[in-house]
Amino acid sequence: MMLQAIIFVTGGAILALELLASRIMTPYFGVSLYIWSGILSITLVSLALGYWWGGRLAGGHRGQALTVEKLAHLFALMPAAASIAIVVACLAYPYLFYQLARFDLVAGAFLACIVLLFVPLFATSAMNPLLVALLLRRSAAKGAPADAGAGKVFFVSTIGSVAGVVVTAFGMIPYLSNFVSTLLVAVVLAALPLLMLYRSPVTLAQRKPLTVTTLIALLSSLGLLAGADAYTGRMWPVNYNNTSWAPEAVYRSMFGTIKIIKSGPRDGEAFNRMFFQDGLVQNMVGARNQSMSLYTWALEALAQSYRPGLKTALVLGNGAGMVPMRLAGLGIAVTAVDIDPAALRAARELFGFDSNRVNTVQADARTFLRGCDGGYDVVVVDLFHGDGVPDYLITRDIFSDLKRCLAAGGVAVFNTFADLENPRPYAHFLTTLRTELPYIVLYRPDYGLTTHVNSFVVAGRAPLPAPAGADLAQVPAKHFDTLAAMLRNPQPLDQQLLRDGRVITDAINPVAADMASSQLANRRYVIDALPAAFFVN
Repeated sequence: MMLQAIIFVTGGAILALELLASRIMTPYFGVSLYIWSGILSITLVSLALGYWWGGRLAGGHRGQALTVEKLAHLFALMPAAASIAIVVACLAYPYLFYQLARFDLVAGAFLACIVLLFVPLFATSAMNPLLVALLLRRSAAKGAPADAGAGKVFFVSTIGSVAGVVVTAFGMIPYLSNFVSTLLVAVVLAALPLLMLYRSPVTLAQRKPLTVTTLIALLSSLGLLAGADAYTGRMWPVNYNNTSWAPEAVYRSMFGTIKIIKSGPRDGEAFNRMFFQDGLVQNMVGARNQSMSLYTWALEALAQSYRPGLKTALVLGNGAGMVPMRLAGLGIAVTAVDIDPAALRAARELFGFDSNRVNTVQADARTFLRGCDGGYDVVVVDLFHGDGVPDYLITRDIFSDLKRCLAAGGVAVFNTFADLENPRPYAHFLTTLRTELPYIVLYRPDYGLTTHVNSFVVAGRAPLPAPAGADLAQVPAKHFDTLAAMLRNPQPLDQQLLRDGRVITDAINPVAADMASSQLANRRYVIDALPAAFFVN
């Protein structure tokens, strides 16, 4: 029974590590198709090689079968080896992964997966065939079934994997850093050989080497766990844009990690706060809770210009709450929707967001739109995760739901990213949007040679009126000229902007590779712009 309990725990560790690896890697490498290909392929290769190697070990050397004592020793040794490998990976990744991402996002992601997953998964998966061989040797003289319980071994391991996912997703990720959660897995694995040393149902060969290895694994994992904050904290403070920055608060949930990073004096403010979520700067806010990010002022200005006198607004994606609060300050009835409770909590506690002035709904944007009964003068779409706007939020289906949310004459205002050197992915977005909201105007700030820019879209189901203009008196001085110039130069859609664009639906996405390349471009831009410490969570 104890042997099955150990294999249950190692099965849980395998899936826990895979899930945590995706969270650790997201800020560095994003969430594109290529990144997940790396995680899944390295996981499967590690498991396959581990099963094969465990079977080879169980078969003995040159046809000479291993004794029960030797099999038990190898079985007990594997989790200790996996634990040591996890500790080494945790020591390395806060510094190494940033360099791998700068080297190459796709190749770097594969290498990062190898660092995090290969040895632990290889070692723990080898335990399954070792246990089968151990049970076979013990039961051979008792007339046991031919498989010696092999089916049960893999059944227990798989059920353990399910338990590992549940515990990690609901018990660790919302409350602990990825660094600490990974080390907790290492501690649990390091403790498993102790069961074999002191409660084993079979005699162990080479107890002394096993004891030494187990102590190394247990002490190193517990030591790094105890000093986790000190180890990752030594990366701070950092200099960014000629100002010192340090973490102020962290908010965690199942939807991601939000890090609030605070600067010294900057832009005429006593400090700036950065709302940083899984590798993406969501907003920059001054000490007086005034947004220092151009996009928030652009969204407000475009909403006012194309729907003067608007009374109701829906904001999809609350973030730090700057856009909803600005609109509410104009006397507009605002509903803000965000799926992440951590984002809403951070907005209230550090960014002056007032739920009494804004109707706040914690929900998935798609679910909310599906039940929307219309009536909004403006819908502001500011939805980002990982590498930009997720594919499932730019399909014809969601735009159809969005259209139903608009009042007569209502407009949708989008904040998106565009890669000017690779315009085809953006053409897919515009082509898809036009199927439901055919009247579209595009705005882009002019940042000179910068090719990766915010791109703002105003769309409606009826011809758009001439923009009425907006009050820019409160716009920060550093953005005033850029925003004013952008508002004077709208770009109506033409064939150049739509060239090669294809329609994306929930059922059919013929442009996944193009969208993945766009996501990689965004991640590359972020990695090049920000210091390594920002990405550790």
